[in-house]
Amino acid sequence: MILPRKIENGGVTVPEGFTAGAVYAGIKSYKSYKPDVAVLLSDRPAACAALFTTNRFCAAPVTLGREIAAGGYVRGIVINSGNANAGTGEPGMAAAREVEAYAEQVFGLEPGSILVSSTGVIGEQLPVCKMRSALDQIRPRMSRAEGSQAAWAIMTTDRRRKEGAWELPLSGGTVRLGIMAKGSGMIHPNMATTLCFITTDAVMEPGPMKAMLKKACDESFHALTVDGDTSTNDSLIMLASGASGIAVDNPADEAAMEELLETVLAEMARRIAADGEGAQKTLTVAVKGLADKEEARRVARSICRSNSVKAAFGHGGLSKALVLSAAGAAMADSSGDFSKVECELTKDDEDVFVHLDFHEGSGEAQAYGCDLTGEYVRINGDYRT
Repeated sequence: MILPRKIENGGVTVPEGFTAGAVYAGIKSYKSYKPDVAVLLSDRPAACAALFTTNRFCAAPVTLGREIAAGGYVRGIVINSGNANAGTGEPGMAAAREVEAYAEQVFGLEPGSILVSSTGVIGEQLPVCKMRSALDQIRPRMSRAEGSQAAWAIMTTDRRRKEGAWELPLSGGTVRLGIMAKGSGMIHPNMATTLCFITTDAVMEPGPMKAMLKKACDESFHALTVDGDTSTNDSLIMLASGASGIAVDNPADEAAMEELLETVLAEMARRIAADGEGAQKTLTVAVKGLADKEEARRVARSICRSNSVKAAFGHGGLSKALVLSAAGAAMADSSGDFSKVECELTKDDEDVFVHLDFHEGSGEAQAYGCDLTGEYVRINGDYRT
């Protein structure tokens, strides 16, 4: 079997059929020296699969996104950083719809074909005039070379761009997959936990693609926690342009694509944990030997989100006792026997790996997190655009 190949310096515009553009529009303060509005387009209707936040206090673009993504096919996404358009009521919903409609007008697309995604400060109205101006400026810049600029534009408190691309050999030929994501704070396992956009030039149907995406998300982003907060804007969106002409339409190809998605999203989850607000170290927790996968998942996540664990880990004082205490908090109704458990802490530079084995069943799972530092408090206390 030929394995996927990672493409050096690749991103969301590596797959055929996709272009991007990004500009600074003044949504974020200029001191950031970075673009703050991006557009990602497919040159044809792209199959769309999307997962959104489970936070009931969700942002206007999430509400609009659910509506548009339900149609199964879209032409692209407008993304801004610096303003989440959350907690903005009816004016916020009107603003999201206006940005969508104006983007469709600027790019000559049919109504209901553009998704809108926002991230940043909540509770402030989205400056639609600045968004319209940005779209006018982006139109002549759209190209495959702008993919990394788009990945830069969607960042808020992130310190590093998060992007990548892979080639995947299938029975009918080779397809490509690209990704970009932002995530640093308000990261917790409740649906997507970040903004993440995936592209592929494979021919795929929306239904099967969403099933693959959900399974991959369960094994990656749902296993990630930075601070225990689920954002109002979490969105994970995958677009398949079909520009390669190569279909994912048999069990072997579907399994290969599903495995690649799981690998890519797991890598991205670890990169988001490493870039957590104020984080200096990453924490990976592997739990096995419990009754089932769900119980193992609860325990692994409980350890990763424990403030005691995170603070001690950050200051070099993490102990097996603290780890087991956090595990026990997730096992109130469990028959798990702590007299049998093996707990091992291993270090790789500054990062720590926790391995727990209860020796009772076949359930196993992983979770990803980071340390908790005083810098996290400063960033969130001061965060404004």
